[in-house]
Amino acid sequence: MNKKLIVGIIGAGRIGKVHATSITNYMPKVEIKAISDVDSKAAEDAAKNFGIPFAYRDYKKILDDPEIQAVLICSSTDTHSHISIEAAEVGKHIFCEKPIDHDLDKIKMVLEAVEKAKIKYQVGFNRRFDHNFKAVRSAVQEGKIGDVHIVKITSRDPEEPPIEYVKVSGGIFLDMTIHDFDMARYLTGSEVKEVYAAGNCLVNQKIAEAGDVDTTIVTLKFENGAMAVIDNSRRAEYGYDQRAEVFGSKGSVAVSNDTASSAVISTQEGIISEKPLYFFLERYMNSFVDEMSQFVESILNDSQIAVSGDDGLKAVLIGLAAKKSLSVGRPVKVSEIG
Repeated sequence: MNKKLIVGIIGAGRIGKVHATSITNYMPKVEIKAISDVDSKAAEDAAKNFGIPFAYRDYKKILDDPEIQAVLICSSTDTHSHISIEAAEVGKHIFCEKPIDHDLDKIKMVLEAVEKAKIKYQVGFNRRFDHNFKAVRSAVQEGKIGDVHIVKITSRDPEEPPIEYVKVSGGIFLDMTIHDFDMARYLTGSEVKEVYAAGNCLVNQKIAEAGDVDTTIVTLKFENGAMAVIDNSRRAEYGYDQRAEVFGSKGSVAVSNDTASSAVISTQEGIISEKPLYFFLERYMNSFVDEMSQFVESILNDSQIAVSGDDGLKAVLIGLAAKKSLSVGRPVKVSEIG
Protein backbone atom coordinates (compact mmCIF):
# COMPACT_ATOMS: atom_id res chain seq x y z
CA MET A 1 0.00 0.00 0.00
CA ASN A 2 1.33 3.45 -0.92
CA LYS A 3 1.82 5.74 2.05
CA LYS A 4 0.23 9.19 1.91
CA LEU A 5 0.96 12.13 4.20
CA ILE A 6 -1.88 14.45 5.24
CA VAL A 7 -0.74 17.98 6.10
CA GLY A 8 -2.08 21.35 7.14
CA ILE A 9 -0.60 24.74 6.23
CA ILE A 10 -0.59 27.53 8.82
CA GLY A 11 -0.23 30.83 7.00
CA ALA A 12 -1.67 31.62 3.57
CA GLY A 13 0.76 34.37 2.62
CA ARG A 14 3.44 34.24 -0.04
CA ILE A 15 5.52 31.40 1.39
CA GLY A 16 2.46 29.37 2.37
CA LYS A 17 1.27 29.53 -1.22
CA VAL A 18 4.75 28.55 -2.47
CA HIS A 19 4.58 25.33 -0.47
CA ALA A 20 0.97 24.73 -1.49
CA THR A 21 2.08 25.03 -5.12
CA SER A 22 4.96 22.60 -4.59
CA ILE A 23 2.77 20.00 -2.94
CA THR A 24 -0.16 20.34 -5.31
CA ASN A 25 1.95 20.15 -8.48
CA TYR A 26 4.76 17.79 -7.56
CA MET A 27 3.89 15.61 -4.56
CA PRO A 28 1.26 12.93 -5.16
CA LYS A 29 2.17 11.36 -1.81
CA VAL A 30 0.86 14.43 0.05
CA GLU A 31 -2.64 15.73 0.64
CA ILE A 32 -3.26 19.24 2.00
CA LYS A 33 -6.39 18.91 4.11
CA ALA A 34 -6.55 22.42 5.59
CA ILE A 35 -5.03 25.87 5.48
CA SER A 36 -5.39 28.68 8.02
CA ASP A 37 -4.61 32.38 8.22
CA VAL A 38 -5.53 35.25 10.53
CA ASP A 39 -6.89 36.81 7.34
CA SER A 40 -9.79 34.42 6.77
CA LYS A 41 -10.26 35.58 3.18
CA ALA A 42 -6.62 34.76 2.39
CA ALA A 43 -7.17 31.25 3.74
CA GLU A 44 -10.41 30.84 1.80
CA ASP A 45 -8.85 32.10 -1.44
CA ALA A 46 -5.87 29.75 -1.07
CA ALA A 47 -8.17 26.82 -0.33
CA LYS A 48 -10.17 27.55 -3.45
CA ASN A 49 -7.09 28.02 -5.66
CA PHE A 50 -5.34 24.85 -4.51
CA GLY A 51 -8.35 22.61 -3.96
CA ILE A 52 -7.84 22.41 -0.18
CA PRO A 53 -10.97 21.10 1.58
CA PHE A 54 -10.89 23.28 4.70
CA ALA A 55 -9.98 26.93 5.38
CA TYR A 56 -9.76 28.31 8.90
CA ARG A 57 -8.98 31.56 10.64
CA ASP A 58 -7.83 29.69 13.77
CA TYR A 59 -4.80 27.45 13.20
CA LYS A 60 -5.72 25.41 16.29
CA LYS A 61 -8.39 23.68 14.22
CA ILE A 62 -5.55 22.21 12.17
CA LEU A 63 -3.72 21.10 15.31
CA ASP A 64 -6.92 19.53 16.67
CA ASP A 65 -7.51 17.43 13.55
CA PRO A 66 -6.28 13.89 14.32
CA GLU A 67 -6.07 13.02 10.62
CA ILE A 68 -3.46 15.73 9.94
CA GLN A 69 -0.01 14.23 10.51
CA ALA A 70 2.22 17.24 9.78
CA VAL A 71 1.97 21.02 9.73
CA LEU A 72 3.80 23.64 7.72
CA ILE A 73 4.30 26.79 9.79
CA CYS A 74 4.34 29.66 7.29
CA SER A 75 2.86 32.36 9.49
CA SER A 76 4.60 35.50 10.77
CA THR A 77 7.94 35.01 12.55
CA ASP A 78 6.58 36.03 15.95
CA THR A 79 4.25 33.01 15.87
CA HIS A 80 6.76 30.33 14.84
CA SER A 81 8.00 29.21 18.25
CA HIS A 82 4.72 28.98 20.11
CA ILE A 83 2.93 27.24 17.24
CA SER A 84 5.89 24.84 16.98
CA ILE A 85 5.53 23.95 20.66
CA GLU A 86 1.77 23.51 20.40
CA ALA A 87 2.13 21.32 17.31
CA ALA A 88 4.81 19.18 18.95
CA GLU A 89 2.67 18.69 22.03
CA VAL A 90 -0.10 17.15 19.91
CA GLY A 91 2.36 14.95 18.01
CA LYS A 92 2.41 16.67 14.63
CA HIS A 93 5.54 16.60 12.49
CA ILE A 94 6.63 20.16 11.71
CA PHE A 95 8.12 22.10 8.85
CA CYS A 96 8.85 25.62 10.14
CA GLU A 97 9.94 28.56 8.05
CA LYS A 98 13.03 30.39 9.27
CA PRO A 99 13.75 31.76 11.77
CA ILE A 100 12.27 29.65 14.54
CA ASP A 101 12.36 32.79 16.69
CA HIS A 102 14.59 35.76 17.44
CA ASP A 103 14.77 34.77 21.11
CA LEU A 104 17.27 32.01 21.93
CA ASP A 105 15.35 30.84 24.99
CA LYS A 106 12.21 30.37 22.92
CA ILE A 107 14.14 28.41 20.29
CA LYS A 108 15.55 26.15 22.98
CA MET A 109 12.03 25.58 24.32
CA VAL A 110 10.98 24.49 20.83
CA LEU A 111 13.89 22.07 20.55
CA GLU A 112 13.03 20.59 23.96
CA ALA A 113 9.38 20.13 22.93
CA VAL A 114 10.44 18.48 19.68
CA GLU A 115 12.81 16.12 21.47
CA LYS A 116 10.16 15.20 24.02
CA ALA A 117 7.54 14.53 21.32
CA LYS A 118 9.95 12.53 19.12
CA ILE A 119 8.61 14.17 15.98
CA LYS A 120 10.33 15.40 12.79
CA TYR A 121 11.19 19.11 12.76
CA GLN A 122 12.66 20.74 9.65
CA VAL A 123 13.63 24.41 9.30
CA GLY A 124 13.04 26.16 5.96
CA PHE A 125 16.53 26.94 4.71
CA ASN A 126 15.60 26.18 1.10
CA ARG A 127 18.88 27.38 -0.44
CA ARG A 128 20.60 24.21 0.76
CA PHE A 129 18.50 22.41 -1.86
CA ASP A 130 19.45 24.70 -4.75
CA HIS A 131 21.20 22.87 -7.59
CA ASN A 132 24.08 25.36 -7.69
CA PHE A 133 24.87 25.37 -3.99
CA LYS A 134 24.52 21.58 -3.74
CA ALA A 135 27.19 21.32 -6.46
CA VAL A 136 29.53 23.55 -4.44
CA ARG A 137 28.99 21.51 -1.29
CA SER A 138 29.60 18.26 -3.19
CA ALA A 139 32.91 19.57 -4.54
CA VAL A 140 33.98 20.52 -1.02
CA GLN A 141 32.85 17.24 0.55
CA GLU A 142 34.56 15.17 -2.13
CA GLY A 143 37.85 16.95 -1.44
CA LYS A 144 38.13 18.39 -4.95
CA ILE A 145 39.31 21.79 -3.71
CA GLY A 146 41.25 20.51 -0.71
CA ASP A 147 41.04 22.23 2.66
CA VAL A 148 38.66 25.20 2.67
CA HIS A 149 40.41 28.55 3.12
CA ILE A 150 38.04 31.29 1.92
CA VAL A 151 34.29 31.46 1.25
CA LYS A 152 32.66 34.37 -0.58
CA ILE A 153 28.89 34.75 -0.64
CA THR A 154 27.00 37.52 -2.44
CA SER A 155 23.29 37.92 -1.71
CA ARG A 156 21.47 41.01 -2.95
CA ASP A 157 17.72 41.49 -3.33
CA PRO A 158 16.19 43.25 -6.35
CA GLU A 159 14.24 45.64 -4.15
CA GLU A 160 13.91 46.48 -0.47
CA PRO A 161 11.02 45.05 1.56
CA PRO A 162 8.15 47.21 2.84
CA ILE A 163 9.10 49.37 5.83
CA GLU A 164 6.38 47.74 7.93
CA TYR A 165 8.16 44.41 7.39
CA VAL A 166 11.55 45.89 8.29
CA LYS A 167 10.11 47.10 11.60
CA VAL A 168 9.20 43.57 12.72
CA SER A 169 11.66 41.35 10.81
CA GLY A 170 14.42 41.40 13.40
CA GLY A 171 16.72 43.26 11.05
CA ILE A 172 18.72 42.39 7.97
CA PHE A 173 20.90 39.82 9.75
CA LEU A 174 17.91 37.80 10.96
CA ASP A 175 15.63 38.04 7.95
CA MET A 176 18.06 38.15 5.01
CA THR A 177 21.66 37.32 5.93
CA ILE A 178 20.42 34.40 8.04
CA HIS A 179 20.21 32.40 4.80
CA ASP A 180 23.85 33.22 4.10
CA PHE A 181 24.94 32.30 7.60
CA ASP A 182 23.31 28.91 7.13
CA MET A 183 24.87 28.62 3.67
CA ALA A 184 28.35 29.35 5.07
CA ARG A 185 27.95 26.50 7.59
CA TYR A 186 26.55 24.23 4.87
CA LEU A 187 29.33 24.88 2.35
CA THR A 188 32.24 24.65 4.80
CA GLY A 189 30.97 21.88 7.07
CA SER A 190 32.38 23.88 9.96
CA GLU A 191 30.94 26.01 12.75
CA VAL A 192 31.32 29.79 12.97
CA LYS A 193 33.25 30.98 16.02
CA GLU A 194 33.57 34.74 15.39
CA VAL A 195 31.58 37.39 13.51
CA TYR A 196 32.47 40.93 12.45
CA ALA A 197 29.77 43.01 10.78
CA ALA A 198 29.84 46.42 9.11
CA GLY A 199 26.75 48.09 7.72
CA ASN A 200 25.18 51.29 6.51
CA CYS A 201 21.92 52.60 5.11
CA LEU A 202 22.60 53.43 1.46
CA VAL A 203 19.39 52.28 -0.24
CA ASN A 204 16.50 53.80 1.68
CA GLN A 205 16.78 56.14 4.67
CA LYS A 206 13.41 54.96 5.94
CA ILE A 207 15.14 51.69 6.77
CA ALA A 208 17.57 53.64 8.97
CA GLU A 209 14.61 55.35 10.63
CA ALA A 210 13.22 51.88 11.36
CA GLY A 211 16.48 51.04 13.15
CA ASP A 212 18.14 48.85 10.54
CA VAL A 213 20.75 48.94 7.77
CA ASP A 214 20.34 47.91 4.14
CA THR A 215 23.94 47.31 3.01
CA THR A 216 26.31 45.05 4.92
CA ILE A 217 29.59 43.18 4.81
CA VAL A 218 30.10 40.37 7.32
CA THR A 219 33.28 38.39 7.91
CA LEU A 220 33.20 35.01 9.63
CA LYS A 221 35.91 32.90 11.23
CA PHE A 222 35.31 29.15 11.43
CA GLU A 223 36.50 26.56 13.90
CA ASN A 224 38.49 24.81 11.12
CA GLY A 225 40.44 28.02 10.39
CA ALA A 226 38.53 29.00 7.25
CA MET A 227 37.20 32.52 6.74
CA ALA A 228 34.15 33.88 4.89
CA VAL A 229 32.98 37.19 3.51
CA ILE A 230 29.27 37.85 2.95
CA ASP A 231 28.01 40.97 1.20
CA ASN A 232 24.34 41.96 1.22
CA SER A 233 22.27 44.73 -0.30
CA ARG A 234 18.55 45.26 -0.05
CA ARG A 235 18.45 46.54 -3.64
CA ALA A 236 20.37 45.46 -6.73
CA GLU A 237 18.92 47.24 -9.75
CA TYR A 238 19.79 44.40 -12.13
CA GLY A 239 17.92 41.68 -10.22
CA TYR A 240 18.41 38.94 -7.64
CA ASP A 241 22.16 38.45 -7.19
CA GLN A 242 23.02 35.06 -5.67
CA ARG A 243 26.62 33.87 -6.03
CA ALA A 244 29.13 31.85 -4.03
CA GLU A 245 32.75 30.73 -4.22
CA VAL A 246 34.77 28.38 -2.03
CA PHE A 247 38.55 28.59 -2.36
CA GLY A 248 40.76 25.86 -0.97
CA SER A 249 44.24 24.36 -0.90
CA LYS A 250 43.73 22.50 -4.21
CA GLY A 251 41.55 24.95 -6.14
CA SER A 252 38.18 26.66 -6.05
CA VAL A 253 34.54 26.10 -6.94
CA ALA A 254 32.18 28.95 -7.82
CA VAL A 255 28.59 29.36 -8.96
CA SER A 256 27.00 32.36 -10.60
CA ASN A 257 23.44 33.55 -11.06
CA ASP A 258 20.72 31.62 -12.80
CA THR A 259 19.35 33.43 -15.82
CA ALA A 260 16.36 32.96 -18.12
CA SER A 261 18.76 31.64 -20.75
CA SER A 262 22.52 31.29 -21.18
CA ALA A 263 22.46 33.12 -24.52
CA VAL A 264 25.14 35.77 -25.00
CA ILE A 265 24.74 38.21 -27.90
CA SER A 266 28.01 39.64 -29.19
CA THR A 267 27.90 42.51 -31.69
CA GLN A 268 29.85 45.62 -32.61
CA GLU A 269 27.84 47.51 -29.98
CA GLY A 270 28.81 45.20 -27.15
CA ILE A 271 28.19 41.88 -25.47
CA ILE A 272 24.76 41.32 -23.93
CA SER A 273 23.48 38.52 -21.72
CA GLU A 274 20.40 37.95 -19.58
CA LYS A 275 19.96 39.58 -16.19
CA PRO A 276 19.59 37.29 -13.13
CA LEU A 277 16.16 35.81 -12.50
CA TYR A 278 14.15 38.50 -10.75
CA PHE A 279 13.49 37.21 -7.24
CA PHE A 280 13.41 34.18 -4.98
CA LEU A 281 10.26 32.60 -6.43
CA GLU A 282 11.83 32.42 -9.88
CA ARG A 283 15.34 31.65 -8.64
CA TYR A 284 14.59 29.08 -5.98
CA MET A 285 11.27 27.43 -6.88
CA ASN A 286 12.90 24.05 -7.53
CA SER A 287 14.67 24.24 -4.17
CA PHE A 288 11.33 24.77 -2.41
CA VAL A 289 10.04 21.63 -4.09
CA ASP A 290 13.12 19.63 -3.11
CA GLU A 291 13.15 20.74 0.53
CA MET A 292 9.50 19.84 0.95
CA SER A 293 10.01 16.51 -0.80
CA GLN A 294 12.80 15.64 1.63
CA PHE A 295 10.65 16.64 4.61
CA VAL A 296 7.88 14.36 3.37
CA GLU A 297 10.26 11.45 2.74
CA SER A 298 11.81 11.82 6.19
CA ILE A 299 8.35 11.27 7.71
CA LEU A 300 7.18 8.49 5.39
CA ASN A 301 10.49 6.60 5.66
CA ASP A 302 11.40 7.64 9.21
CA SER A 303 14.72 8.97 7.91
CA GLN A 304 16.94 11.80 9.13
CA ILE A 305 15.66 15.34 8.67
CA ALA A 306 17.62 17.49 6.18
CA VAL A 307 17.77 20.77 8.14
CA SER A 308 17.32 20.41 11.88
CA GLY A 309 16.13 22.69 14.63
CA ASP A 310 19.75 22.89 15.77
CA ASP A 311 20.66 24.28 12.33
CA GLY A 312 17.97 26.90 12.88
CA LEU A 313 19.36 27.77 16.30
CA LYS A 314 22.92 28.15 15.04
CA ALA A 315 21.93 30.50 12.21
CA VAL A 316 20.12 32.76 14.70
CA LEU A 317 23.15 32.69 17.03
CA ILE A 318 25.34 33.96 14.19
CA GLY A 319 22.73 36.58 13.29
CA LEU A 320 22.59 37.88 16.86
CA ALA A 321 26.39 37.98 16.96
CA ALA A 322 26.35 40.06 13.76
CA LYS A 323 23.81 42.46 15.28
CA LYS A 324 25.96 42.88 18.37
CA SER A 325 29.10 43.32 16.28
CA LEU A 326 27.48 46.10 14.24
CA SER A 327 26.30 47.76 17.44
CA VAL A 328 29.60 47.63 19.36
CA GLY A 329 31.97 47.96 16.40
CA ARG A 330 34.14 44.92 17.07
CA PRO A 331 34.33 41.22 16.29
CA VAL A 332 31.98 39.13 18.45
CA LYS A 333 32.51 35.49 19.35
CA VAL A 334 29.41 33.35 18.91
CA SER A 335 30.09 31.99 22.41
CA GLU A 336 29.31 35.47 23.77
CA ILE A 337 25.73 35.14 22.55
CA GLY A 338 24.66 31.79 23.91
